[in-house]
Amino acid sequence: MHVSIALLLELGLILTVLSLLGALARRVSLSPIPLYLVAGLTLGEGGLVPVPAAAAFVHAGASIGIVLLLLALGLEFSIGEFAASMRHHLPSAGVDLLLNGIPGAVAGWLLGLDGVGVLALAGATYISSSGIIARLLGDLRRLGNRETPSVLSVLVLEDFSMAAYLPVLAVLASGGLWWQALAGALVAVGAVLAAFAGSFQWGHHIGRLVEHPDDEQLLLRVLGLTMVVAALAEYVHASAAVGAFLVGLTLTGRTAERARAVIAPLRDLFAAVFFLAIGLSVVPADLLPVLPAALVLAVATGLTKILTGWYAASRDGVNRRGRLRAGAALIARGEFSIVIVGLTGPQLPTLAPLVTAYVFVLAVTGPLITRFAGARHPRRPVDQQRESSSALRIGRCSWPARGDRCGDAPDFHQRICLAGRSAVLGRRVPAGLAVDGGGVAQHLVGVRGAAGRGT
Repeated sequence: MHVSIALLLELGLILTVLSLLGALARRVSLSPIPLYLVAGLTLGEGGLVPVPAAAAFVHAGASIGIVLLLLALGLEFSIGEFAASMRHHLPSAGVDLLLNGIPGAVAGWLLGLDGVGVLALAGATYISSSGIIARLLGDLRRLGNRETPSVLSVLVLEDFSMAAYLPVLAVLASGGLWWQALAGALVAVGAVLAAFAGSFQWGHHIGRLVEHPDDEQLLLRVLGLTMVVAALAEYVHASAAVGAFLVGLTLTGRTAERARAVIAPLRDLFAAVFFLAIGLSVVPADLLPVLPAALVLAVATGLTKILTGWYAASRDGVNRRGRLRAGAALIARGEFSIVIVGLTGPQLPTLAPLVTAYVFVLAVTGPLITRFAGARHPRRPVDQQRESSSALRIGRCSWPARGDRCGDAPDFHQRICLAGRSAVLGRRVPAGLAVDGGGVAQHLVGVRGAAGRGT
């Protein structure tokens, strides 16, 4: 078998650079996403160090990366909880569409684009990046935050809307008739709704099918099922990310716990490749002429996304700081906007550079804004003790993720929250929850025991 020396060398150098950038980002308490994007910009066509041999692998790996990111995100929640959250956030989806689609449509009209161009630019400014935001929430340890269900509900409803939008745009961009576009949208939406209903009704059977005591078998079964479902979702012009997310939602209990563990290394590898691929798709020379217009549009729609997240989180009773975090998390644009450009690029050559520059600006600045917007200030130990008592009195998490877990973010609040709920429910506090010298978790159990004795 012939081995490409150039491919191995380029991949080795790429992974080494990503490793160094990731270590640098962690050292300064930032998400590595912006650095990965800039690295892709320097390695792509017209960049400082082109990587022609590895480019095909990177673009193929990017498709796998977005699927694994959304699969891992779906594994954090149960489909019943998420379905209820989505129904609750239908008004948020309407606000999202109006606040973020209209600026793109107005910009397209001012730039003199035709109807298809206006529709395309409206879609590019409307849709956030599920891949970037999914990784960002994990990097910033916010999967257990109260505002996270609001963010995820908005994201998934956006992805569902793409099932109707993309077929319409594809038909109109190719010169098709309106009834053909409508028929394609109805088929795609029907397929997504059927898949969601099937996951809700029979998802527990899927868990039994993929469960296996051997980790290798579990990994192969989960990945095989996920890739097939993602491909079917893409075939009906829905999102592969939505298909992967639905698979994650259907797996529960011990199966979900083990699946998260076995896919984590692959997810991290291909997620880094996904962010690199976004940068590789950008030609630096094409950005400069359209950069002023892209910056104006980025500022306007960044603010409208903050308003969207603020409104969505307010419907869940989240405080002001959490609402700001929710809005900032939605700023990043990415893969869907690039897909929209791909559908209309040949017919509208002036649109591709503008949207590419717009996506790159928000893909880089969005994670940075999210890192600092609404960040919690360090609290004194006495404040942490008060929070532990509050968690015990309430006896619930701010977001019930799966079972009795409070998400995977290993911060003080989530450990206290879990310990408090375990104590209230009379369950053993899981190992590893001891904090502050081991006193808080034991204190919670002691208080619960005292309460049970009537003291």
